[in-house]
Amino acid sequence: MIACRILPWLALSLILLAGSAAGAELAIGPFQTGNRAPMTQIFGLPTPGHTLILPPGEHAAELALDTAQNYTHNSSGGESAFFDGETYRFNLNLRRGLTPRLEVGLDLPYLMHRGGFLDGFIEGWHDTFGLPQNGRDKASRDELRYSYIRNGKQEVLVDDHAQGIGDIRLNAAWQLARAEGDEPWGTALHAALKLPTGDSDDLLGSGSTDLSLWLSGNRSWRQGDSALALFGSFGLMGMTDGDVVEEQQRNLVGFAMLGGGWRPWSWIVLKLQLDGHTSLYDSDLKELGDPAAILTVGGDLALGEKTALEIGVSEDIATETASDVVFRLALRSRF
Repeated sequence: MIACRILPWLALSLILLAGSAAGAELAIGPFQTGNRAPMTQIFGLPTPGHTLILPPGEHAAELALDTAQNYTHNSSGGESAFFDGETYRFNLNLRRGLTPRLEVGLDLPYLMHRGGFLDGFIEGWHDTFGLPQNGRDKASRDELRYSYIRNGKQEVLVDDHAQGIGDIRLNAAWQLARAEGDEPWGTALHAALKLPTGDSDDLLGSGSTDLSLWLSGNRSWRQGDSALALFGSFGLMGMTDGDVVEEQQRNLVGFAMLGGGWRPWSWIVLKLQLDGHTSLYDSDLKELGDPAAILTVGGDLALGEKTALEIGVSEDIATETASDVVFRLALRSRF
């Protein structure tokens, strides 16, 4: 109830603050988020990245919080999965332009698995939008249990609060082509190397080293301060054998993203994005063995000439293949 009273005032304050930054023109680009399901987020599936890379000597930083709410249970044959809890993923992304065509960066994640406090809110969210509860409304609230059993063996179990550094990722991007003007566009080649720095026993990391390669593109159409844009990416990720149900883990995964945005004024952008990837495990369970599809909606608000706030909400449109709901806040700046 208190949140319901505070959120409208917070939203109004952000809009007024953003309006004061009307001199800044926001670029339209994708949400830098992905699948936050407990046994998926441990791998190095990359975020889409930025198609237009930084000029030489320029830096960018983004501090993001993805709050993922998970609830699903399923069994088939000798497999059984029960995922109930919340995962908070704080991520610091740093980038630097090295040459007119090359930028490098890294992601430093910190993860927390908790029983959470959003169960009641999520139940109301699902009722409001006619989304299935899948038994959530009959389960105990605010508990943590990430469990996977195969052939009677407890392969994964996190039922106590866990937190720590996740798997660090090193990134690079090469500008293949770009054009400015009223219809700017660009393409870039990206690479990411994820290192096994997180504790796999607590689902803070996978224990594998993952290498991803992907292409991204962005095309905009401007008219004054307003603009429309389409953006997309696709690629492959190769993984060494990790420590989490390694006998079922796949070593090659495909992923893709497609989205668009509208900037009605220079200080605000509204975005919609669809992310998907093939399965990471050989499993008969939908949670592990089916391709995932995630829809994210939200946008950006300019808070200054080089600073913006990103707000997004993600839903698993291929149900049970990703977190039920992910709330995203990200503050980014260039310097």
